[in-house]
Amino acid sequence: MIGSLAAPRSASDPPPIPGGRSVPVEHPGHTLVWVRTGRARVLLKHGSEFHIADGQGIWIPAGSSGSCVVDTEPDTVVLPLWLHAHLDGGGVSEPTRFEVSPDWQDWLIQHYVLQVTPLVGRGYSQEAILDVLRRSDLPPPGSNANPGPRLRPLTMPHTAGARAVAKQLLHNPALDLSVDEWATRVLSSPRTLRRHFIADTGLTFEQWRLRCRLTAAVEFLAAGYDADQVAARTGFASRGGFRRAFQRQFGSTPHEFAKDLSVRATAGALTGRVAEGLRVNDLVSTVRGERVAAPAPDDQLPPAQTHLHANDMHVLIWTYRGSGYLDVDGQRYERPRGSATWIPANVEHVTGLRQGSISLPLGDVTTADLQLVEPIQTQFSPAWDNYLMYCSVSARSLLIPDLYDKSCILDLFAEQVAAQRAKALPMPTDLRARAAAMDYLRRVGVSGGSSAFDVPAEVHRAFREETGMTFARWRYAARMRVARDLLAGGAKPSAVARRVGYGHLPNFSAAFTRFHGLTPREYQERETDQA
Repeated sequence: MIGSLAAPRSASDPPPIPGGRSVPVEHPGHTLVWVRTGRARVLLKHGSEFHIADGQGIWIPAGSSGSCVVDTEPDTVVLPLWLHAHLDGGGVSEPTRFEVSPDWQDWLIQHYVLQVTPLVGRGYSQEAILDVLRRSDLPPPGSNANPGPRLRPLTMPHTAGARAVAKQLLHNPALDLSVDEWATRVLSSPRTLRRHFIADTGLTFEQWRLRCRLTAAVEFLAAGYDADQVAARTGFASRGGFRRAFQRQFGSTPHEFAKDLSVRATAGALTGRVAEGLRVNDLVSTVRGERVAAPAPDDQLPPAQTHLHANDMHVLIWTYRGSGYLDVDGQRYERPRGSATWIPANVEHVTGLRQGSISLPLGDVTTADLQLVEPIQTQFSPAWDNYLMYCSVSARSLLIPDLYDKSCILDLFAEQVAAQRAKALPMPTDLRARAAAMDYLRRVGVSGGSSAFDVPAEVHRAFREETGMTFARWRYAARMRVARDLLAGGAKPSAVARRVGYGHLPNFSAAFTRFHGLTPREYQERETDQA
């Protein structure tokens, strides 16, 4: 079972969010930057700058920015979105400031999440095969009703390089790279890439790409896009070329298909390409100052889950809204709102979200940095939302602050888990003594002899009577328990010494040896051997 850890530190104020400057961001498509809280300045490569505050954003159309840098004031959370250049810019050709209403903020956060996680689901899956091509309510063969375009589902290549190319084309069929260019991207040769497509799918690369584009074309036509828009979104050089290819495949023109409302009515759930295009159109309308109704909550955030997979690193995820779950080896672990969960490396699992829920990745660490064999969880209060969102953007997006320490989340989580385990110490029941104990657990890194932990005589007496230890001895035991857990988790002794309030490693080593009968290094080696 997941350790259901009450988190003493999460009830306190989170660390301050530092101000800073992002590394330069390069993206060939559209860029959207918006401020959830605080103030920021967006600097474009050609010299323009925009100042934005709470609820404001900047839309930077494809081809107009080159690169941008974002300066943030302290306590600012900025979320970025990057969208494909082929998506409709709605005539907004210059960088434009716009307002983000509260009704749309979680929708934008979810859009960010879908860019940085493997979550998929009805309505926004990036790799789903078009539902309309596999719907079950088509007229029976021989009927007079127009069954609409039909394609067999695309066969995905299984060879790594060809599959990587296929995935990118499924997500963005308008990509117009040659086989040579694709081969360079996936560290292959053109000849090998062509051979793998034929061997794995029975189609040449060009045939597979055409099928992919026509599949996407049916999606967009079924969703109501006109032929010119569909041709541009699916990579055809001209409307005429698109029309000829579509008619050769289906026996009807795109216009004839688009007019058949019965086909469009049975189009089923939107796939990722269509849903993303519609979201961008709504964003453009917002940028242009047009009123766009907020999506209904059920439509805004549908359920989602990942496929069964394993990560090569430990991954930390946080439930920002609603609830979710983690399935590992037939066991379901609940992820309530505010929970942060470490998913161990090399363990096959599925993560999922229920209707109206959002989960963000907070970071990941290697197996060398953290020893973890089963999921472990702690709880953060809503007061931490902005700080954790800042950590997610800093760790997982291109918008990386120049001074961001990627290990901060690991350190924070390790402190919470270690402090929770330290509560296995005898705890006083006297209210004042218990408050003093909890305060110490929150600030376990403060020197054990600090005057910050001076308490009245009544509290000292309660510790002696109720725990069998003086307050000073209890603090020493708590530090050693925390140190033990940090060492077992793979932290270096020097780092552990600082974490539990020792300014010098020899002093810590001596104290640890007196308490445990082993040096920190010996204890860590023993734990590693037993793992």
